[in-house]
Amino acid sequence: MSGERVRVTDQADQADRADRDEPADGAKTGDDGAKTGDDGGAGWLLLIYRVPPEPTRLRSTVWRRIKSLGAIYLQNSVAALPASPAAERSLRKLRHEILDMSGTAVLLSSAVLAGEAEVRNAFQAARNDEYEEITDKCEDFLSQVQKEYAGNHFTYAELEENEVDLVKLRNWLAKVVERDAFGADGRATTEQAIEACERSLEAYAARVYAEEAEGH
Repeated sequence: MSGERVRVTDQADQADRADRDEPADGAKTGDDGAKTGDDGGAGWLLLIYRVPPEPTRLRSTVWRRIKSLGAIYLQNSVAALPASPAAERSLRKLRHEILDMSGTAVLLSSAVLAGEAEVRNAFQAARNDEYEEITDKCEDFLSQVQKEYAGNHFTYAELEENEVDLVKLRNWLAKVVERDAFGADGRATTEQAIEACERSLEAYAARVYAEEAEGH
């Protein structure tokens, strides 16, 4: 293949499997299993932690793990996620990992008494940033397919590589949708971008099949 291929980040592969700890006893839950606050909205899980200053990679490791879960930082070393059994399992696991680093960490279940809108907006902004990143990668994908046409590259090897990239984009989107607790408005545009990639790949596949038929 000519040119540099588009690299598609597979966020699903980066997310670690959660452990199987159960939600804390006594927490109120909604019909979907998420804890609820006094205002009827989703409650929040807060991870408050501290890791040793050295080696510095420990901080980076925790930061990447928190970002991979879709959590937002309310301030330094205070991360928040909408409460759900899956989120609690993941944060419990991360807490144990921090303790294994000789750090400290507590996991709290809470409701926002004032400022709920601001916290939700921060969470929505984080999801929209992820949707925008996927949309950008979709544009790269479409450009890559066009390069295949320009270079007259209609082989099964090229088709397979593009199929792998599309699967990664789909999986990445699925992970973001899964943690999009409040329905960020960037989702629709990203889903349309994925659909455009699917149509482009279908057309490219048809051309590969046609080239094969002509060759035989």
